[in-house]
Amino acid sequence: MPSEDEIRALHERHAPDRDTFDLVWAHCVTVWRIAEQLLPRAAGVDPALVKAGCLAHDIGVYRLRGDPYIRHGVLGHELLREEGLPEALCRFCSCHTGVGITRADVARQALPIPPGDYVAVSEEERLVMYADKFHTKSSPPRFVTADGYRRDVARFGVDKVVCFDAMVARYGEPDLTALRP
Repeated sequence: MPSEDEIRALHERHAPDRDTFDLVWAHCVTVWRIAEQLLPRAAGVDPALVKAGCLAHDIGVYRLRGDPYIRHGVLGHELLREEGLPEALCRFCSCHTGVGITRADVARQALPIPPGDYVAVSEEERLVMYADKFHTKSSPPRFVTADGYRRDVARFGVDKVVCFDAMVARYGEPDLTALRP
């Protein structure tokens, strides 16, 4: 796995400008800080893989260039693969959106991504996906509570809420106040 410095260098190399780099990198670091809090509830995970996954998961944002945002995951997967990075790292990009995107979701919502299942399979992937739900890159970036995310994901169906609630039960809720500047 690449180190934090190596992943940061990838971000710097691919970011279209400094403001976008600052926004995406700060979000990725925050997601790592959230996941780090939750690690004790995720027995058996590889902390180095979780950290690398957190730091790399949104790198595809730099390739959007007018594409719908939903494409950032597959674009990030593609970018990391082109960089020669292991599939275990690439998957964090394509499998962190929402609580997972299924082939049925792609078809039902006519999503502009290749048909397929973009769901977390490993415990590390699930932890990164979950930690990502608690912080946004909106302007300005903000923290999101479990209740806030639950309300947001409900628009995609009760099955998505059930999936999120299972992650809340599994990992608990992070202490977001400890992460605020």
